[in-house]
Amino acid sequence: MIANRSDPGHRLELPRRPGENPTGEKRGVLLASLIMAVGGWGGLAYLVITTKPRIGGEIWLFFILLQIAVTGTAIPAVHWVSQRLAPAHRGAPLSGVVVRRSVWIGIIIVTSAWLMIPRYLSLPVLLILMLLFFVVEVFLRNRELAHA
Repeated sequence: MIANRSDPGHRLELPRRPGENPTGEKRGVLLASLIMAVGGWGGLAYLVITTKPRIGGEIWLFFILLQIAVTGTAIPAVHWVSQRLAPAHRGAPLSGVVVRRSVWIGIIIVTSAWLMIPRYLSLPVLLILMLLFFVVEVFLRNRELAHA
């Protein structure tokens, strides 16, 4: 029997994992990412404009604000990529996975900025750092999928 797609009562339901809320938590995470991005980039701009570059509390505040700004900026992009590349039989990953992947991106950027201070950052170091976090994410994701 061919289903009528114009019928609002007929929907193709994908099997959901326990605890999955595909629409409710997405808006909250995107709103939080907007707040993080605006606050982080605004704080970084204020810090760079008003303080002199010194080694001390300012550099740690710079790293914290950079982490918040990059994570908040990466969440919508990671969410979109995760939605597009997710297999059809599994559906899009939970918002917690999207946030975790965005935090990984923020950690890579902050670590790269920290390695630029003594001039240790090079392309091979950056690629190894990215590969390290990619492997950790693959292991974490496989463990989550095995226990779901």
